[in-house]
Amino acid sequence: MTTWYLHLLNARHGLTPVMSEFRAAVRKAVGLASGHADLPSFDLVVRAEPGGGIPKWGVGGHAPSAGLIEITLDPARFDPQLLIRTLVHEFHQLIRWDGPGYGRSLGEVLVSEGMAGHFVLQVLGGAPDPWDATVPASGVARMAMNEWARRDYDHARWFFGKGDLRNATGYGLGHRIVAEHMAQNPGSDAATLAAMPAEPFRASLRQLVSADRSAETDSPDEPSGDKPSGEQADPAGKDGDKPA
Repeated sequence: MTTWYLHLLNARHGLTPVMSEFRAAVRKAVGLASGHADLPSFDLVVRAEPGGGIPKWGVGGHAPSAGLIEITLDPARFDPQLLIRTLVHEFHQLIRWDGPGYGRSLGEVLVSEGMAGHFVLQVLGGAPDPWDATVPASGVARMAMNEWARRDYDHARWFFGKGDLRNATGYGLGHRIVAEHMAQNPGSDAATLAAMPAEPFRASLRQLVSADRSAETDSPDEPSGDKPSGEQADPAGKDGDKPA
């Protein structure tokens, strides 16, 4: 049974108006995710920030270490369903932390983020979150193959659009790497793969590189993602804009 403790940073009562709904949403998220995987026990730290969280969502989170989730939310835009999606993503990161770890190299982080996105679909269904639906530009898969083992990769460039790559490229590519692996391994899912290290997924990236080569053009209408810097990503702290 999962034990969890809620820590509300609420000395100024910013969370008070949504506290009851927040607690109910956390309980629901734990119950839903527990139906698919054994969740580690965890502490959940929550703070209010007007205007904070992912744009259009009003909530953002990350799991900076084993057994810890941090959530930032804008109480004026609080949506229990978006909180649940955020928490389910982070629950999978907790599972990874207790297994191979979130990761330090680009390849490891791509796999961890890709798995977390697929866990959201496994538990809640529906369409991928906007950042997971981002279509990487032509040539990005080859670039990731070349940087797969690098621990000095630029996290903000790959995940937050800080440079020459479109915003949320890393989320979209990670989502596709995991999807390719599951397609080649019927019966696998984000829960059963949670303890697997990243290296076996390199073959899936090679498949994407091959597909990329055969593609004639890159669609001009690709989704660009909606992930802000510092939210619900990089528990290792590489994005430099945490709460979160």
